[in-house]
Amino acid sequence: MSTGLLIVDDEELVRAGLRAVLDAAPDLHVLGEAADGAEVPGLVARLRPDVVLMDVRMPAVDGITATRDLVRRPDPPGVLVLTTFGNDGHVYDALRAGANGFLLKRTPPAEIVRAVRTVAQGESLLFPAAVRELVAGFGAHTGDGLASAGLTDREAGVLRLVARGLSNAEIAAELVLGVETVKTHVGNVLAKLGARDRTQAVVRAYESGFIDPRRPPED
Repeated sequence: MSTGLLIVDDEELVRAGLRAVLDAAPDLHVLGEAADGAEVPGLVARLRPDVVLMDVRMPAVDGITATRDLVRRPDPPGVLVLTTFGNDGHVYDALRAGANGFLLKRTPPAEIVRAVRTVAQGESLLFPAAVRELVAGFGAHTGDGLASAGLTDREAGVLRLVARGLSNAEIAAELVLGVETVKTHVGNVLAKLGARDRTQAVVRAYESGFIDPRRPPED
């Protein structure tokens, strides 16, 4: 099954390079391009991409605003933010706005393809160590420890494994559970945290102090 993509970046050269890399993968297909976030709503409605690659900095409507607006739509696509610098507060803001992950523009082609596939599948966290570092550097830490979320012990354990970047299948193997059971637990975690996806759930876990962002989750 082919994954449809929309590339949003104000630099034509970047768009062309990404299109060449992504269209070369047999399971990926670039449906369209945009030079600014203002074009995103109309193109998403018409093309219905599975994943939007979104430049975080654009002159009119930036990637943070475009992402925030996009994820409010019914059944929104995945959003993969494009950035020149990884350790960037704008990237952290984009993750909080609903982006599923971020990608450096200088990332090697094979890694770009893997990242897009990861976001499209939605069953593992993209670059978990980088997400942790962003929250440690830019996060607004509440210190509430997610006490109000009412997670069960099993759900809390699943959230910690999600933060390590494990997929549903890997969590199932770790906890000796069925994959469908893990999917149910992950869904419950997202619902209780009011998170759209794994990335937002993990950001919330770090910001609250439930998991310390200054050190890797326990192996």
